[in-house]
Amino acid sequence: MSPPWSTAAPAVWLTLSVLSACVVVWDMWVAGHRQPMVIMSIVWPITMLYWGPAGLVFYFWFGRSTPGAPKREPPMWQATFLGATHCGAGCALGDFIGEWLAFASSLTIAGSALTGRLLLAFVLAYVIGVAFQYFSIAPMRGLGLRQGIVAAVKADTLSLLAYQIGMFGCMIAFAKLATPLKPTDAAYWVRMQIAMVAGFITTYPVNYWLIRHGVKEKM
Repeated sequence: MSPPWSTAAPAVWLTLSVLSACVVVWDMWVAGHRQPMVIMSIVWPITMLYWGPAGLVFYFWFGRSTPGAPKREPPMWQATFLGATHCGAGCALGDFIGEWLAFASSLTIAGSALTGRLLLAFVLAYVIGVAFQYFSIAPMRGLGLRQGIVAAVKADTLSLLAYQIGMFGCMIAFAKLATPLKPTDAAYWVRMQIAMVAGFITTYPVNYWLIRHGVKEKM
């Protein structure tokens, strides 16, 4: 029989993660610290959902916007962090939706539920990630629909692949080495949070390279 804390602790952590996202939403839309780029108003709450309370440190350190304050050029590591959050939010949202769809439909590929989950999550993450990137790049560069989509695909593809390598690697390790869980288990989503942070780590250097070479804009 599992100890009580093994069920309670993941539920508490997930609750704190949701509350962290609520704090950011409140800070932006009630306290008036709205993001200059609208898409980042979606990116930051999603980032809190997988970083948990630790994400609040980065939000209040350099992610928070103060209307009327002089605009400053962020150091490269912060610009890269923001780029990685942008990529991570699109991937995390796609993976979250994909996990539930795969679970609800009992999707398998070649008899493997894990392969089905990973493929569906990848497709959704890519579509959502490109959309997120489009709504960043197109307004900043003044691009039309076609040009904006092409630029978004160029900016997001390598970043997303790097993110999914870290995330999927972590998910596969959990599937092979840890006790099987379902999306209805709180601990399942804590594992997903860990995998998403792993993806964030693997996409960080790729975002640095993309920003440094002008393929991706600074957020």
